[in-house]
Amino acid sequence: MNGGGMTSIRIPKRRRGLARLFDPIRQGLAYFFELLLKLMDAVMLPIQQRVGVRGMAYIFVLPNLLIFGIFILLPVMLNFVYTFTEGSNIFLDQRPWVGTANLERLFDCQNFFEPNTCREDLFARAAVNTMVFVSLQVALMIAVSLLTALVLNRKIAARGFFRSVYFYPVLLSPIVVALIWKWILQDAGLLNALLLEFGGERISFLTNRDWARFWVVIISVWSTMGFYTLILLAGLQGIPHDLYEAAQIDGATAWRSFWSVTLPLLMPTMLVVIVLSTIRAVQVFDVVFAFTAGGPGSATLYVVQYIYQNGFASPSKQYGLAAAASMVMAIVLVLFTILQLRLRREDVV
Repeated sequence: MNGGGMTSIRIPKRRRGLARLFDPIRQGLAYFFELLLKLMDAVMLPIQQRVGVRGMAYIFVLPNLLIFGIFILLPVMLNFVYTFTEGSNIFLDQRPWVGTANLERLFDCQNFFEPNTCREDLFARAAVNTMVFVSLQVALMIAVSLLTALVLNRKIAARGFFRSVYFYPVLLSPIVVALIWKWILQDAGLLNALLLEFGGERISFLTNRDWARFWVVIISVWSTMGFYTLILLAGLQGIPHDLYEAAQIDGATAWRSFWSVTLPLLMPTMLVVIVLSTIRAVQVFDVVFAFTAGGPGSATLYVVQYIYQNGFASPSKQYGLAAAASMVMAIVLVLFTILQLRLRREDVV
């Protein structure tokens, strides 16, 4: 204690030495940030004086708008123009105008659900495959994600551990996911080795059409369900626990509480999950491309891969046909999104 009643604090010599070592670094950083602030003032103050305080919001958003315009809006506009042209040239002045010929070619069918009757049979097969895949994948995705969210929302042992584990596949690269499952399911893979070990027969999972379609759905659900489970889990945790207590007092069973309390209050979140999972399912490409490459035959050929094959993989480089297919897919997704927004607005009202 000193005369004023205060305790003197002694800093160890080693710590004081480290403090002296970092002093020049701290001073350098302080000088750098002070210089940076002066530079920003020198640039921004004249702009603010010219456009006003409200106009500065547009100045700050401008870099993002430029990136959006260059890398998203411009390609979309070019894709729209390419739809009505043909040829293998990239530059527009070298591409002849053909009007709606590419769109007519895609839908020139006697029966669209019988691809052999179509002029562009691969597009018809890809479209039908995509519709079947989306129906199965989204339905299974919603069921598995909801069941997982309900389990993780309960007080179970090691809940924190399981909440981390189920999300892990989302963090993996889709190509890595496809290669792992391809190694497991190939003729000399892990699953066939287990089947042979227990007296079963070898199954050609990758060369059989039905098995390939089945595993594409399973792998897609396994690799993405964690994201949608997280959304549904957040929705479940937003439901007041008092409602469950009131239902229990009224004598409602757990199943009745789910149908009368959980499901109605979870529907806005469920609608978001349905829309997001459907859009992602329609755009499926990377996992399937690395897993089956659209095979066997055209069993797992989907619309995005059809676009890729015509626009990039084909020697003829049919950019117009690929652009037309992508525009059809974009229109379908836009209509589906508008329908979702309308349903959500009616649900809110």
